[in-house]
Amino acid sequence: MDLDPLLLSRIQFGFVVSFHILFPAFTIGLAVYIALLEILHQVTKNDVWGRLSRFWIKIFGVSFGMGVVSGIVMSYQFGMNWSAFSAATGNVLGPLLTYEVLTAFFLEATFLGVLLLGRNRVPPTVFTLAAVMVALGTLASSFWILSANSWMHTPDGYELLDDGRFVVTSWWDAVFNPSFPYRLAHMVTAALLTTGFCVLAVSAWKLRRGEAVAESRTMMSMTLWLLLVLAPLQVFIGDLHGLNTQEHQPAKLAAMEGHFHTNTDEPMPLILFGWPDMENAEMDWAVSIPYAGSLILTHTWDGTVAGLDQFPREDWPTVPYVFYSFRLMVGLGLVMVAMAVIGNVMRAGGRVWRSRAYLTAATWCLPIGFIAILAGWVTTEHGRQPWVVQGLMRTADGVTPSLTGGDVAYSFTLFILAYAIIFPVGIWFIRKLVIKGPPTEISPPPRQLVSGPGVPQAAGQGVTSARPRNATGTTGSTAQ
Repeated sequence: MDLDPLLLSRIQFGFVVSFHILFPAFTIGLAVYIALLEILHQVTKNDVWGRLSRFWIKIFGVSFGMGVVSGIVMSYQFGMNWSAFSAATGNVLGPLLTYEVLTAFFLEATFLGVLLLGRNRVPPTVFTLAAVMVALGTLASSFWILSANSWMHTPDGYELLDDGRFVVTSWWDAVFNPSFPYRLAHMVTAALLTTGFCVLAVSAWKLRRGEAVAESRTMMSMTLWLLLVLAPLQVFIGDLHGLNTQEHQPAKLAAMEGHFHTNTDEPMPLILFGWPDMENAEMDWAVSIPYAGSLILTHTWDGTVAGLDQFPREDWPTVPYVFYSFRLMVGLGLVMVAMAVIGNVMRAGGRVWRSRAYLTAATWCLPIGFIAILAGWVTTEHGRQPWVVQGLMRTADGVTPSLTGGDVAYSFTLFILAYAIIFPVGIWFIRKLVIKGPPTEISPPPRQLVSGPGVPQAAGQGVTSARPRNATGTTGSTAQ
């Protein structure tokens, strides 16, 4: 049986990047959250913020490590499977990825050690500065990675040489290419939402179990306010991103909306559900809302939107992938908005803390941010196909010329085996940290006691405290 190296390379890259994207997205939001906790701790001197920061820093360390491992594996593929693409775009993407290392990874690496190990070894202000610097490092990493990826979607500031290589004519235009601002805002907000729903889920789970009640209430209260801002904001950013996609990648937008034909005689409907039939270029069993497609995509009642019939058939993306992944992403986004609004409404009278139904729903919402990010990635990257650089270089032309299907199958098998070991262990360790939960009090470091004849005991030394302990194991002075 002949194995197609192009198809296998695409599947392998999709497999690797699907694992990788989850951890950077989580750590971006978590780094920002930890920095905010440390700032609040310094400003208010309320140790509940410090206890929450200690808890999430441990989870951040594990997640950051898994993100680094998966990122290194992903980078190998550019040389192994996509050398033609790397050779053609190296003058553009190479410096952008180098800037990411110089400005982001070095910044993170410099201060990460302080964040993980320096709480009792450096002044509190220095520790807070380290948390802020790590957060800025993760955001800087997002900046450069999304700039490089956005250039592949909306290339600008380049010249295409006769030998097929791209060279930069304007770094400003290349970095701030037409889709970059929208994609950066969309992805960073998605990362913050993903982390927010993880924090919401953990706090809700702890409240259901009656553990770390004060800490969990603080986490949930803070997160609900953030989600109330971020979830509607993401809807607004998504609308702007959609308008940008319509301008620069109209074939992708047509696939997202499931429109095979251009509306010339009547306003375009909004197709909610249906079955894309690519062979006959029809949407079967469509459930749609009249006029809504034109209203959303053009902000007018009768606006015209290009359908796939405006583009050569060989330039069409695979419509079902893009159509359904887009609806999954949007549907989960609406769930996020609903959870944020309902949670904040239920603050009245403290109902949100007592509602087992809401706490259960919040617990089950833990993965929705990750699923939405994966759905958005499928929408974005499949929607660009069959181009690896939109309109200029086809994906089929980017694969390594000497690559065989057996080569890809071999490396793909090794990746699967490695991931089957590394990631379950990491997730298991994170699960253990979540079960343990945030500390409910911080004990001072133990002192070395000297005992023996003639050595007086300091007040309280050697005395077993008889103070009652509550259900969570903390002393009565910190009982919830």
